[in-house]
Amino acid sequence: MGVFILGLIGIAIGAVLVIKTEWFLDFFGRIEWAERHLGTEGGTRLFYKMIGIGTIILSFMLMTGLLQLLLRKIFSSGRIN
Repeated sequence: MGVFILGLIGIAIGAVLVIKTEWFLDFFGRIEWAERHLGTEGGTRLFYKMIGIGTIILSFMLMTGLLQLLLRKIFSSGRIN
């Protein structure tokens, strides 16, 4: 039950990041790395949206148990049953 609620909170935070990108840009300012590597204008906006979408995907994975399975497969030192 707690993982489900945590996943819903993560989805809400990710949705806010995607929907309110302009507010985050005004509040935090531009990220030079994102502007340089993700496009000439709007690289920071794209970066905030990518963080939001990544948060949503990880939250869904957490809610369904796929995140734990993936982490277990990555960090295990042997076979997994």
